[in-house]
Amino acid sequence: MVSISSPVSPPQKLTFTGKCRLTCLYGAVQVFGFTITQEQPSYDLFSPQTHCALTIEAVTYETLEKSKKEMRISARAMLRAHRVPRDARIKLMKSFAPLCSLVLLDGLDTSVTRFILNHPEFSHIFRVKRQRGSCFTPEDAALASAGIGKRDPESGLLLSESSVSAIEELIQACREEDDGCPVILVCGPKSIGKSTFNRYLINLLLNHLPCVEYLECDLGQTEFTPPGCVSLINVSEPCLGPPFTHQRMPRKMVYYGEVSCDQDTERYIDTVKYVFNSYKKEVPLVINTMGWVKGVGLLLLIDIIRLLAPSHIVQISVEDFKDMPRFTPEYINLAAGLHTKGKLQGKCKSMDVSGMEDWKQYEGESNFQTSTIGHKLLCIQPKFPGAGNAGEARVHSSILRDVAMLGYLGQLQPLETRSVLPLHSLIPYQVPFNAVALRVIHTDVAPTHIMYSVNASWVGLCRILDEVRCQTDGPVLLTQTPVCDCLGFGIIRGVDMERMLYHILTPVPPENLRLVNCLLLGNITIPNCVFTNQQGTEGEIPYVTSEYNYDISGAGKLKMKKHLKRREHSRS
Repeated sequence: MVSISSPVSPPQKLTFTGKCRLTCLYGAVQVFGFTITQEQPSYDLFSPQTHCALTIEAVTYETLEKSKKEMRISARAMLRAHRVPRDARIKLMKSFAPLCSLVLLDGLDTSVTRFILNHPEFSHIFRVKRQRGSCFTPEDAALASAGIGKRDPESGLLLSESSVSAIEELIQACREEDDGCPVILVCGPKSIGKSTFNRYLINLLLNHLPCVEYLECDLGQTEFTPPGCVSLINVSEPCLGPPFTHQRMPRKMVYYGEVSCDQDTERYIDTVKYVFNSYKKEVPLVINTMGWVKGVGLLLLIDIIRLLAPSHIVQISVEDFKDMPRFTPEYINLAAGLHTKGKLQGKCKSMDVSGMEDWKQYEGESNFQTSTIGHKLLCIQPKFPGAGNAGEARVHSSILRDVAMLGYLGQLQPLETRSVLPLHSLIPYQVPFNAVALRVIHTDVAPTHIMYSVNASWVGLCRILDEVRCQTDGPVLLTQTPVCDCLGFGIIRGVDMERMLYHILTPVPPENLRLVNCLLLGNITIPNCVFTNQQGTEGEIPYVTSEYNYDISGAGKLKMKKHLKRREHSRS
């Protein structure tokens, strides 16, 4: 473990790529909106190339009327307590000044990041890209020893004046709670910065509040879970990295099984209703929405706004706001949604869609509101280059989904070893066919072919209210997709037809696995690198082939991975 200590004074900043553990020894610093003081524990910082770079920024703090001598004594004592070598202490104290902060940066190595970096496709994400002709200074060497590299400040978070103004108003509303706990809905097109804004806002709120609730309604770019979920999570720790670094178990989660709801908006609405009903309005709520804001997506977003009745809407859009209309209270009140019709008096009409539950069913349940009560609209114009242009995004959304799933699977790695164990070397759970119900969400599969589709697949481990009963040892197949609690995810490593067993790999703890009685198979696929990087296998790699006959009926359902190399070319 390599450590470096460094003094920083306002307004000094360090924007970096890499990962490290930060301890504030003296004073206070801020990282992505979250303030870290010397009384707080160490925090892990993750700043990969795939996302906006993190910045460590010195901030002012109260000195309690200490003299300069007393400050120096306190700072020197903290350096001794953390066993900073004497020579380093002397050097640091020479540059120490009033209102200076001292931070300790340690190299960081976690089981999750080791697992991700073990895949060649992602082995570079924490590497520092050096510009040609730039010299390697002693400062660069010191930072490299802690696992980070200095970046241009423009690589960090760039906030426009409208963003700063909106954030200040939201923080004030959350601290005062004059009109109850604020419900903040963030919306905008793809690649506009919604997720980055949400993380920054949550971190700022955690400076003043013990926790914040977060409702994830974006199936394709989830923050705390693998893709394809709608979830409600209580956030009490800052988000100091991208989603793959903080995969957590939500308070409530439903596995929808798709990265888009365009094929079944009714089930999506029911799913959001089900999860949102668990929100008790005791703390502020931040809601993330999909970047699908055109055509049907816009109509669906209007329905979601009516359903969730936010107190504040943060609308992030490009400068001219041509990509979507302004969501003023009047617009939301009058505009037609996908399943609702606007009314002058602001009352939502019950859904006239066959098979869907009436909106009014939820009235009286946890104060579930179904009418437009009037919200505060905060319009934001992002400052970063390429905002709103998905083609200019740092990384394609499918790659971000893959690395998020690897972050979840990384939880399978044992904490006591530093080596990375391949997934096929881990011992799976054995689950009898008749102990769990099974449902393929996204397509119809003949019962005779169901086991072929399940094998080597990503599944949601769920709990349905109905008791699972089966007269035989065969699989229990559901005829409809339930909206039910999801307790986590797993990979079906194999299917034992003789013993009627599923072999499932999952990081879900045993006490929660005992509650699982339903497996949901959706259209979320295991990342290709999990299959192609099966270490220790001889001959053909299991589940991977370059010889596939697309002339067979139904074969077109499989997606051809054009960027994968044939096995005979992958060894060079």
